[in-house]
Amino acid sequence: MAELLSQFPRPGRIEAILLRPSRRADPQPIDGAELALSGLVGDHARPGKRALTLIQAEHIPVISSLAGREATAELLRRNVVVSGINLGALRGARLRIGLIAEVEITSACAPCSRMEEALGRGGYNAVRGHGGWCATVLRAGPLHIGDSVLVLPST
Repeated sequence: MAELLSQFPRPGRIEAILLRPSRRADPQPIDGAELALSGLVGDHARPGKRALTLIQAEHIPVISSLAGREATAELLRRNVVVSGINLGALRGARLRIGLIAEVEITSACAPCSRMEEALGRGGYNAVRGHGGWCATVLRAGPLHIGDSVLVLPST
């Protein structure tokens, strides 16, 4: 079973990076950022287990369908949008993002009540189970759109 759990068909890819300069500020898309141990430089992050938030790009259309309106990365308020690799299969895994940055997926990122504001009535429940993942930063480094997301061997 351990061998099956460690195999992925290909690396993931960063599709978007978003910074939230203050607590309730709208996330701003950027092409690249520096990932520090406390989170993205310039972001209103929560250091520790929630220093970085990631969401599966493939889940955004699912959320749109469930909410009955278009969901965007900005509305969903996560830092990094990743495609091509199943983030849901990576809880506890270590990832290399870009050339040197490393994170560990710590927990599911539950939606907040702001999803009702962003997506309308029922938005909170539309995001449940698709809200992304929280990560702690193990190694700082630059991130850019198009960078790969690789699962590192467990130690």
